Amino acid sequence: MHTWPGSAYPLGATFDGNGTNFAIFSEAAERVELCLFDDDGVETRVEIIEVDAYVWHAYLPQIQPGQRYGYRVHGEYDPAKGTRNNANKLLLDPYAKATAGEIDWDQSLFSYNFGDPDSRNDEDSASHMMLGVVVNPFFDWAGDRLPRIPYAESVIYEAHVKGLTQLHPGIPEEIRGTYSAIAHPLIIEHLQKLGVTAIELMPVHQFVNDSTLQDQGLSNYWGYNTIGFFAPHNHYASGGQLGQQVQEFKAMVRALHTAGIEVILDVVYNHTAEGNHLGPTLSFRGIDNSAYYRLMDDEKQFYMDYTGTGNSLNVGHPHSLQLIMDSLRYWVTEMHVDGFRFDLASTLAREFYDVDKLSTFFELVQQDPVVSQVKLIAEPWDIGPGGYQVGNFPPQWTEWNGKYRDTVRDFWRGEPSTLGEFASRITGSADLYEHSGRRPAASINFVTAHDGFTIADLVSYNEKHNDANGEGNNDGESHNRSYNFGVEGPTDDPAVLILRARQQRNFLATMLLSQGVPMILHGDELGRTQLGNNNTYAQDSEISWVHWDHADGPLIEFTAALARLRKEHPTFRRSRFFDGRPVRRSEGEPLPDIVWLQPDGSAMAPEDWGSGFGRAIGVFLNGEGIGGRDPRGERIIDRHFIVLFNAHDESVDFVLPIEEYSPVWEVVVDTAGVSADSEPRTAGSAVTVESKSLIVLRAHVEPEVEPDHSVAASLAVLVGSTADDLPSARPEV
Repeated sequence: MHTWPGSAYPLGATFDGNGTNFAIFSEAAERVELCLFDDDGVETRVEIIEVDAYVWHAYLPQIQPGQRYGYRVHGEYDPAKGTRNNANKLLLDPYAKATAGEIDWDQSLFSYNFGDPDSRNDEDSASHMMLGVVVNPFFDWAGDRLPRIPYAESVIYEAHVKGLTQLHPGIPEEIRGTYSAIAHPLIIEHLQKLGVTAIELMPVHQFVNDSTLQDQGLSNYWGYNTIGFFAPHNHYASGGQLGQQVQEFKAMVRALHTAGIEVILDVVYNHTAEGNHLGPTLSFRGIDNSAYYRLMDDEKQFYMDYTGTGNSLNVGHPHSLQLIMDSLRYWVTEMHVDGFRFDLASTLAREFYDVDKLSTFFELVQQDPVVSQVKLIAEPWDIGPGGYQVGNFPPQWTEWNGKYRDTVRDFWRGEPSTLGEFASRITGSADLYEHSGRRPAASINFVTAHDGFTIADLVSYNEKHNDANGEGNNDGESHNRSYNFGVEGPTDDPAVLILRARQQRNFLATMLLSQGVPMILHGDELGRTQLGNNNTYAQDSEISWVHWDHADGPLIEFTAALARLRKEHPTFRRSRFFDGRPVRRSEGEPLPDIVWLQPDGSAMAPEDWGSGFGRAIGVFLNGEGIGGRDPRGERIIDRHFIVLFNAHDESVDFVLPIEEYSPVWEVVVDTAGVSADSEPRTAGSAVTVESKSLIVLRAHVEPEVEPDHSVAASLAVLVGSTADDLPSARPEV
């Protein structure tokens, strides 16, 4: 086959309109063969002659999009020294932009014979491997632009491509569970109704199903098992054409952008699907094992593992770092995504052993003109020593705030010692982020995520119920900070159903009205249950999928109304932390930007934080103390608000503070549905906050400015439900 020398950059297979350039890095290689496969699976090998700085490259003028390919790397095989080259193993290009087929876990994929880890296996693996596919990079973006929504105005929706759409009755069956389904108008309309500004997709990089799960009739549903960092997962494409997943993914992004919704990818650069020393040889291991993976210093046949998956990517090696940065840039520049959520991000900061926020990876991100300009969200922990790093990432980053999740759960289930921390968390966690120059938006606030209970299960189960996972209910977190209101699982008890519904509203209202960036788990607004399973990583089934036909309509409307309240009032999405200092007002004496209130209406003193009212607190939010200016340069001013929280099992009477805060207040949210449609309240009067509920009051304005009652009316109607209106947990599926 005719070849030209080609170019060492860019890596991967790059079609230029005429032919294709192939380039692959391997310092360990002695020879490299490019392997081309026709429609019948017949392999043609092309030896790559040119090599520059350990990058092997060739240009093939006759190769067009749709061509399937892989590599064979010849070199030393000595696991004790950390080298694992074996040309009998067909290898996936780490830079493949699309894949075809899947691996079947045949013994030939492994470098040893089953039952004898010290043996060497030289069976050819080609017929059992997935292949790379040359793609056509050209796509009509039709003027697509990144929405670039400020963090402070963002509402994130964490979703699974298949789980969100597989059971939606309004989506054609042939595209359910695919990128095209995410782009369907019904999904986009739902997201817009909820005020969602960004959909955060669980892993869509090409991943591999685990053999142990497949043997049990399960699968790697979540997808945290990446093998291709440039390729959209092929099973999320609605058609079977080679490379179609790339075009379909781009069309999805374009549709979401047109609707003003950003696309954030959950990315897994901390490990790969090749696992530990007993894992298969699929790509990186057979190309350059010691460059791509962190090996044990004294026993190089074994892998460092900070992720619990068997290996950790070697971010201390320049070519591993290049792989990560090239991948990130590709998804921004070619696929038009708007940001990334980094799974187990602490692993990426381990240059040697400890987590280091000054690591090379963070330096590269900081100076990169492309990656530094999109949203960067860290899951700020891994399982290694010192891996829990909430609040310690660099200023450019935002973080999943695990402390927010734990504190809010504890407060609402009635833990009395959480009051001070609860106050800190709902005001943006200044104790975690202000020291590094970050703003409240550095905190990604969530109560639930894919890993754990849904909100409906959080109020319905005290214990995990993971038997379907086949691990004897030993997997998943055992300390869930949940409360079932006296009944484990589904019930028809009206009193329990009312409290569970109220508690779900409490969680959603707290999250959407906290300072920071709220993140909703897909289906929480529908009342979705996983039947108590808090670790559905292996459940590509109705346990995990969103059941649209069982949706809790009033809860959807309640969530949407809360999102509108947040959008309409900058008080709940400040760009600066509170400081408690007096703020000049248009009328009257200066008032602090925030005042914490006791039930008697007086301001909290330092000694009051340990008082007997440890599960009830109010907060005054000064609408003239927001700070900042709008795009026209005008000072941002809003109405004053008071939020009253009561996590007690009994009602609490709160006295509205003195007239200087506001002479008249109107109730706009009451998660118990008792006061939301009442008449305005005057300063000094009492407001009864029912057990396990919150009330939001807004300063009443009259007569020249007509107040907008639309959101208040929506919230009043929606929380006035009786037990007969509330769905019990759906039956077992």
